[in-house]
Amino acid sequence: MNTILVPKFKNLTYYMSSVFLLSSFVSFSQVKDTTKVNQLDEVLVSAVRVTTKTPVSFSNLDKKEIKFRNLGQDIPVLMNYLPSVVTTSDAGNGVGYTGIRVRGSDATRVNVTINGIPYNDSESHGTYWVNMPDFASSLESLQLQRGVGTSTNGAGAFGASLNMLTDNFAKESTGEISNSFGSFNTRKHTVKFSTGLMNDHFEIAGRLSALNSDGYVDRGASDLKSYFLQGTYVGKTTLIKALVFGGTEKTYQSWNGIDGETLNNDRTFNSAGAFTDEQGNDRFYDNETDNYQQDHSQLHWNEKISENWSTNLAFHYTKGKGFYENYKEDADLADYGLQPVGVVTATDLIRQKWLDNDFYGTTFSANYKKDKLDVIFGGGWNKYEGSHFGKVIWARFASQSELGDRYYDDYAVKTDGTVFAKANYQITEQLSLFGDLQYRTVNYKANGVQANVVDDTFDFFNPKTGLTYDINAHNALYFSYARANREPNRTDYEGGNVKPEKLNDFELGWRYVAEKVQFNSNVYYMAYKDQLILTGNLDDVGAPIRSNSEKSYRLGLEVDATIALTNQLIIRPNFTLSANKNTNLAVEGQDYGTTDIAYSPSIIAGNILVYTPVENLHISWLQKFVGEQYMNNIELPAAKLADYFVNDLNVAYEFKPKLVFKSIVLTGLVNNFLDKKYVSNGYMYDVYPYYYPQAGINFLVGLTLKF
Repeated sequence: MNTILVPKFKNLTYYMSSVFLLSSFVSFSQVKDTTKVNQLDEVLVSAVRVTTKTPVSFSNLDKKEIKFRNLGQDIPVLMNYLPSVVTTSDAGNGVGYTGIRVRGSDATRVNVTINGIPYNDSESHGTYWVNMPDFASSLESLQLQRGVGTSTNGAGAFGASLNMLTDNFAKESTGEISNSFGSFNTRKHTVKFSTGLMNDHFEIAGRLSALNSDGYVDRGASDLKSYFLQGTYVGKTTLIKALVFGGTEKTYQSWNGIDGETLNNDRTFNSAGAFTDEQGNDRFYDNETDNYQQDHSQLHWNEKISENWSTNLAFHYTKGKGFYENYKEDADLADYGLQPVGVVTATDLIRQKWLDNDFYGTTFSANYKKDKLDVIFGGGWNKYEGSHFGKVIWARFASQSELGDRYYDDYAVKTDGTVFAKANYQITEQLSLFGDLQYRTVNYKANGVQANVVDDTFDFFNPKTGLTYDINAHNALYFSYARANREPNRTDYEGGNVKPEKLNDFELGWRYVAEKVQFNSNVYYMAYKDQLILTGNLDDVGAPIRSNSEKSYRLGLEVDATIALTNQLIIRPNFTLSANKNTNLAVEGQDYGTTDIAYSPSIIAGNILVYTPVENLHISWLQKFVGEQYMNNIELPAAKLADYFVNDLNVAYEFKPKLVFKSIVLTGLVNNFLDKKYVSNGYMYDVYPYYYPQAGINFLVGLTLKF
């Protein structure tokens, strides 16, 4: 666990350091970043992370906090108890396709980086965690900045920035075997190793993982595999890391949702793959699946040039390729470029929609620290090349088709260049000034999204500034302003919404640290121009449809705290109260006035109660409340999602035998132990709501052996 900044926190620090809960949020204002273990490794994230001197609202999690809940659920689910966070799961149990929203902004607005390298998909802007199963097992730490945050690589952040740092090097050799099992036939198997520093300079570390689950919803199965391999060279002033990691996923599609009647009568029903055969029997196609493989390569060179100067240079390459497969009943032959067969103009067929892409580039930064000044210069250049194509692999009436024919064949090329400079200057002992200037240029070329070929270039200037004032040893105030601009994604072009969106973000915060209480509060006002808001509708391939809202805003209050009631009992509450509004909304010529922005609950609250009755036994009661929200922007009564309150219980015991193993950890997690029937997500089909039900009471148990 990180070191508490207040020396008098000694007893509390001891008990907190034995808790190691992923579910507990840790504000950066309360603890030092775990990357301080190695100053050279810190350079990897110094360009994108913030400290208490930065006027930004954020939270931090490290690997020790992750381990007790890392039993197979995805990273968004593991982040569920951070402030302003709402998570969703298509399969209902946190395995497979999962999503995250921060301050009401969906995953396309959350800028995600891995060791400072952009991870969001260049075209959709989304983050597909299913392509990186069990990646949490290879994380050293992560930081979630809410709002615009500071300059980073990749697409602009409109809801949050999430930057992840992979495992630091280990000085001594280690091995780890971890297995977990649970409801819905969920199971995770992980093997990790590290050689330790060989000759005091070289380390090789790796991980292999396999994860399977049947899912809560019918046929919501996942078959996931991943790997991670890292080689590190450590010198007196040099750190070089070469990484390769990736994963393969095969998930049965569960993104159709269910209507209200089915929700009441058969909440696990999944319509994906349903068809009627030639004999009139209702059946489900057994390979209605999503299949994808993604492989990443990164090379990082960190150099501490002098006591004041340090640099980072990185190169990266990502290869992604995969498809999803559908059984289409009575499909029009003409839609697939096929000629009628006599009088037959429609046929049953099986299609695959493919994506084959390459993403590569470089990032760089230089950091100067001396006395009162801390300056970072950085930037990056990245290019995405994608191919979209479709195949018919079987048809009852094949017409003139040949094996391997493509019924569409499209391309996309996107280049993204960024440069930024940001600085913290200590004006007085109590007052510090933050400034951040970023220039970003984007060019996007694609066909298949409009009648004509898209060839758009965007040039964005994003300034940020703020002040932090330390009132005394316990209290600090901060204020910041940030400007952000963001380009449309591929689906926006398909819908004709091609205006870039603009955001002015104002943040005012108070941080309080005392012997037994740590408290953070933040008021934010995010004013948007042409915000691309979710309409609640989906396109024909299940992608969310967005439209420009000329004027909109988000106004909110975020509060989180850590309170030591006794040496054995700690509570960590957080809540967000917000108003999220479209101003003078007009849809298809009709004026709706001021309305709630879709998928933006006005209340989000969490609480974690940690009880340590004896050393090495940790019991946590985790609570999450999400208020009601609309699935469209016109406040249609049928589009309202009900609020929900979910409770989890996490128990872990660690003992250290004298022989063979360094540590044996037994963990248990009961999700939704009050068996709440709830829905965390949905969409609208015209005026009809469709829902994604989440699992009732379910459990996971795990055993981890370290040697």
